[in-house]
Amino acid sequence: MPRLTELRLVALPDFPDIASGDDLAALTAAALARGGLALHTDDVLVFAQKVISKAEGRRIDLATVLPSAAALELARTVQKDPRLVELVLRESRRVVRSAPDVLIVEHRLGLIMANAGIDQSNVADPAGGEFALLLPEDPDASAARLRDRLRTLTGCEPGVVISDSFGRPWRVGTVGVAIGCAGFAATLDLRGTSDLYGRPLRVTVVGHADEIASAASVLMGQGSEARPVILVRGLESRAAHQPAAALIRPPQQDLFR
Repeated sequence: MPRLTELRLVALPDFPDIASGDDLAALTAAALARGGLALHTDDVLVFAQKVISKAEGRRIDLATVLPSAAALELARTVQKDPRLVELVLRESRRVVRSAPDVLIVEHRLGLIMANAGIDQSNVADPAGGEFALLLPEDPDASAARLRDRLRTLTGCEPGVVISDSFGRPWRVGTVGVAIGCAGFAATLDLRGTSDLYGRPLRVTVVGHADEIASAASVLMGQGSEARPVILVRGLESRAAHQPAAALIRPPQQDLFR
């Protein structure tokens, strides 16, 4: 792999609010044009999960959700809206930990995360009501479709990463994590290469897409910034493409499960 000395990240300007059915690739191409930016072969575009979910119609009106008995019981423990808890259970394989204000689950995609990634921030309807946003059905497939559409519109195939904000055990605060990836190396396997002094690396596998998602998250922000798409330039990666699913540790290797 090349040894990078400079990396450029640019938030695409004036990106509009997204509604179900919107053409994200066309909106991205328009934002690139507004910023005077033309895609390069080695560029990577990082998209906030929320714009993907909104475009794919993953917003749920809580008024339509009827909590089950299991959701009502768990809601009393975690002190959350039973309707949200019901959605979390529908999207999850199992509950990992629960406590007041904390509900950590294994998402049906294999991700270990709080509230199955379901969020209510920046998903309000001007007409009122309470809404929640689910993760995309298949973030890797979402990334691949977006990349294909960008190729059609621009003639260029950038890498695409879909980022979400994750909390971490043993660490305070959230960071950007890749939940979808296309045309990009989700991991970099450095095993068999050498360190600075010639010592062979035996276990080093870099979470490459997670690193890029985290870097882009600095520009995206977590509140009212409205910068959901970040152009990353300068990676020059030649590693084999992988989906973000490659970042999920297999259960047989998980010593904490």
